[in-house]
Amino acid sequence: MRTLLIDMDSVICDLMTEWHRRYNEQYDDDLCVAKLQCWQTEKYVKPECGMKVYDFLDEPGLFLNLLPLPDAVEVLERLSHAYEILLVTSSRTHAYTEKEQWVERRLPFIGKHNLIFAHRKEMIRGDLLFDDAPHNLLSFQSSGREVVAMDYPYNRAVSVPRVSSWLEFETLLMRKWGARG
Repeated sequence: MRTLLIDMDSVICDLMTEWHRRYNEQYDDDLCVAKLQCWQTEKYVKPECGMKVYDFLDEPGLFLNLLPLPDAVEVLERLSHAYEILLVTSSRTHAYTEKEQWVERRLPFIGKHNLIFAHRKEMIRGDLLFDDAPHNLLSFQSSGREVVAMDYPYNRAVSVPRVSSWLEFETLLMRKWGARG
């Protein structure tokens, strides 16, 4: 059985909408994911915010209450019958606990026992990484394994297969490996 490594933030959960909402509310701005042409979000915020934009990621409750991206939960449940699924995510401060609770509540068929916290995802054994971060996509690809990008403006400079939805990801896997994984 093949093993899929799946990122959480902006792949399974909609991090950007809530993160940007919090920033926009405090700084009276209109930041949105469509404006991010590279990974460094600090380049797109008001100067008086700068690197403080990442402080919003440390606010209690942020990760616990994120909404899943459309079709993510349903597709993951179907894929869990054909693939070993490991959720591989990085984390800041207290978000470890919140991400565990999120998985237990939203993805009980995967469960927190299949949740791995890692900054170097290329070190985790698996056949394919589904992620959005350019550095993760490149390092995993450099290890000789397959990657798929959840398509966002900030990762388009990375030349890898990409999808814009969970249904597209499921179709890509079916074409690549069939129903049995």
